[in-house]
Amino acid sequence: MTPGEDSGTRVLGLIDEHLDSIRAQLTDERYQLLLTRLRALAGTPPDDSRSVRRAFRALCLCLVPLPFDHPVREALDSLRLAGAAPVGHPAILRSRELLARLTADPSSTPDTTVVIIAAVERRLLQAPALSAAEVRGRYRGSAPPPELIRLADPNLGGRYPEFQFESRGGAPYQVVLEVNRVLLADADPWGAADWWLSGNAWLGGGPPAALIGIRPDRELVDAAIALVEGD
Repeated sequence: MTPGEDSGTRVLGLIDEHLDSIRAQLTDERYQLLLTRLRALAGTPPDDSRSVRRAFRALCLCLVPLPFDHPVREALDSLRLAGAAPVGHPAILRSRELLARLTADPSSTPDTTVVIIAAVERRLLQAPALSAAEVRGRYRGSAPPPELIRLADPNLGGRYPEFQFESRGGAPYQVVLEVNRVLLADADPWGAADWWLSGNAWLGGGPPAALIGIRPDRELVDAAIALVEGD
């Protein structure tokens, strides 16, 4: 790394350098998710180190599908082996520069970007869910666990996908809380919800949410870890 460059800045530089190949390797939906997480990182207060690290990690999760020999994937694997990556002010500034360049490029942010993201969100919001008031009621007015996925419905407000809870007003499944911690659901609830509610080849093709209580909890956790670590 060059002087003043942290690990996050280096990864963002590689994303910029290899953007064309990243777009070619990722699905449209995954690429738009990458842009969404880049926006989240760029909007994070630089002095909130914990939020910066979590936003950066959420960004990195989008790049796991890249081939193992891709320069960006190799950099991410090196960071993972070295432990937590230092991410500071230079990385936030670099993310804002990259975002400004992408949004200034019509080919990078076509109208289809908005359409794709909106379609994914609509699909996820169609799943059975509890209102924020219903969830607070289960905790007698206290805040629910931060690991729970909470989606922002433009019409109904906060919505908690119902699959996270045991039936008949029960508590959250412990395996859901554990998996959500792996998926950084508090930083990226849409990405975590998409993982639970979409088909998963690692688990035989079915959505993980339908396998709670059917497949061993450990298998669900391992599937989430496999996504994060790229196994």
